Amino acid sequence: MQKFFALALVAVSGAATAQTPTTNPMPDGSRDMYVGLGAVSMPRYEGGSVRRVSLLPVIQVEWSNGIFVSGMTAGMHLSSQPSLEFGPLLAFQPRRDESGIGGGIGGINGSGTGTLAPASDGDKQLLARGTRLVGMGDIDARLLGGGFLNVYLSPTLRLTNTVLAGAGNERDGATWRIGLQHLASNVSARHRVSVTAGANLVNRQYNQEYFGVTAEQARASGNRAYAPSAGVKDVFAQARLNWTLSPSWMLTSTVQANRLVGDAKNSPLVERPTNVTVTAALAYRF
Repeated sequence: MQKFFALALVAVSGAATAQTPTTNPMPDGSRDMYVGLGAVSMPRYEGGSVRRVSLLPVIQVEWSNGIFVSGMTAGMHLSSQPSLEFGPLLAFQPRRDESGIGGGIGGINGSGTGTLAPASDGDKQLLARGTRLVGMGDIDARLLGGGFLNVYLSPTLRLTNTVLAGAGNERDGATWRIGLQHLASNVSARHRVSVTAGANLVNRQYNQEYFGVTAEQARASGNRAYAPSAGVKDVFAQARLNWTLSPSWMLTSTVQANRLVGDAKNSPLVERPTNVTVTAALAYRF
């Protein structure tokens, strides 16, 4: 199985030569290696009031040379120091249409530029429930590139930093995610929990793609034109629980609350500034 994921990773990452201790945790703080399938309940877009439920494949694998895959991200540990982690990172951004509904697996959200198109089947179902089209532009799927830097303040506490660039149709959107994470602790013999709190900072181009309204979009949708600037996009808190069902099987779940702030919160596209995303998946450990 590790060979299978290694082949899948070749498409997005070159061969690694740096060695890293096998005790290094994954980017989310867990040391488990697994693959599985579950579901995610989340708003149809950042700031949306309507929720949707989608299938969610879960993958978390790391090799002794430092290459890892975690969800929709892949990267490589380059540091050999146990108190410091850094390296390159890739992340997948799925497509999103003018109603906020994505065209792929949940991941990094965004909005693009363009005109309103005829409602899709998913849009029609939302409209039947009284939900309006929000008038965003389409955004195509993107592969984002960047890096991560994590500093351990203690054996169980670390400061995390992730920078990604290339978001949006113009590929000029950039984000910086900073967090303080308490690594997985044993609540009981079968339960491990990790918690994280932090914020996402974005540049002007990213905020415009996600939360801005161009003059053309304003005419088509009835929203007022809006041009947000750079700054803190949101603050978040996340809890992750791994429940060991047997030596080979586990239930992994996360709950994350996000609160939009600043120019993102004031966007006319935002229906609800605070939202919660919940995931749960059954996974095979190896």
